[in-house]
Amino acid sequence: MSNETYTPPRVWTWVRGNGGKFANINRPIAGPTHDQELPRGQHPLQLYSLATPNGVKVTIMLEELLALGIAEAEYDAWLIRINEGDQFGSGFVEINPNSKIPAMLDTSLSPPLRLFESGSILLYLAEKFGAFLPRDARGRAECLNWLFWQVGSAPLLGGGFGHFYAYAPEKFQYPIDRYTMETKRQLDVLNRQLAQQRYVAGEEYSIADMAIWPWYGGVATNEVYAAAEFLEAHTYTHVLRWAQEIGQRPAVQRGRKVNRSWGEPDEQVPQRHSAKDLD
Repeated sequence: MSNETYTPPRVWTWVRGNGGKFANINRPIAGPTHDQELPRGQHPLQLYSLATPNGVKVTIMLEELLALGIAEAEYDAWLIRINEGDQFGSGFVEINPNSKIPAMLDTSLSPPLRLFESGSILLYLAEKFGAFLPRDARGRAECLNWLFWQVGSAPLLGGGFGHFYAYAPEKFQYPIDRYTMETKRQLDVLNRQLAQQRYVAGEEYSIADMAIWPWYGGVATNEVYAAAEFLEAHTYTHVLRWAQEIGQRPAVQRGRKVNRSWGEPDEQVPQRHSAKDLD
């Protein structure tokens, strides 16, 4: 690669290995690359994931449900090593044809119900167990507004800013400037919202907070991309207040450990099959 002006060819050709840190897991076609059955545990909910910002949304939700005493939310969490291509195994692709974590099976239904996309899983669990989603029309709509704000905004933060700032094999000013501007705009949107109320969608903690916190809370506290200084995250005071409060919740601290295979040993719970795995 070079910093010279790039002229696109008439027809794009895939160059294997082009794309930096995660090049080996990216390809322009869908479908499985190999046969690989997924394991099953004893609980109704079977989660196949990794503790990325998208992955921890779901484990936080499950741990929050268990903290409420909802025993039916017990789950098995199986590690999907995306750097090793587990997401392209036939069993995983059967659950999620998009080959992205997280993916889940609800085996309490027959046949088991597949779930993919973190926002969809959060909404499903909230409706299934009647928790963390307001029941009145106005509150529900506001919560879903912010849930889908995150779904639509995070690709610009992750695939845009995160890729070019942290992972691209070379640094290019134009994409970094472009996605930094958008990331700061999104942080300002969130900061203005949190200046008015305790949580993102109101005074009650909800799936909107669970969806947004791993990405934007992580950026604000320097845990995602180590870019807090670059983004002047300290200026988003309401985001920081909210991020720190959410991070102190016991269920959040438990959920962020699940399917984690890096960092300090006491922060890693690659697989989770009972509460004892986290104790």
